Amino acid sequence: MIFRKIEKYDNLPLANVIRTVFEEHEAPQKGTVYSDPTTDDLYRLFGAEKSVLWVAVVEQEIVGCCGIYPTDGLPENCAELVKFYLSVHARGKGIGKTLMEKSIESAKEFGYKRLYLESLSQFSNAVRIYEKQGFVRIDKPLGKSGHITCNIWMIKELE
Repeated sequence: MIFRKIEKYDNLPLANVIRTVFEEHEAPQKGTVYSDPTTDDLYRLFGAEKSVLWVAVVEQEIVGCCGIYPTDGLPENCAELVKFYLSVHARGKGIGKTLMEKSIESAKEFGYKRLYLESLSQFSNAVRIYEKQGFVRIDKPLGKSGHITCNIWMIKELE
């Protein structure tokens, strides 16, 4: 198992992982990362300053990702935890926990004080993982992600 930062050749496999998870959970495709045009060029997206996308690779297959992004409109010193997706055969093995912990550590290294995230009720297993990592629900979205269909918003204070 390898955890590394995104490479340019990861774009297509990552987009496939993300969209497959949406289809598997019958999650909305419009107004989410599924239809977001940046999903097809994550390497370019995560070239932004103070951002990172961690990728998990098992036996030369990309099985998941999780990252930090300075989404427009977020409060000062706050970034968004983004693109937390795992292939079905990668779940329950600690891969997601490691990806999230690497992302949170990166956020701290970048100097962020808080992390925000958006999710969907269809991803209830992921929401439980967020809660275990110290994220708490808030009543309304922050920032300008453009993902208007998301119906769960959470925040975590970083130490």
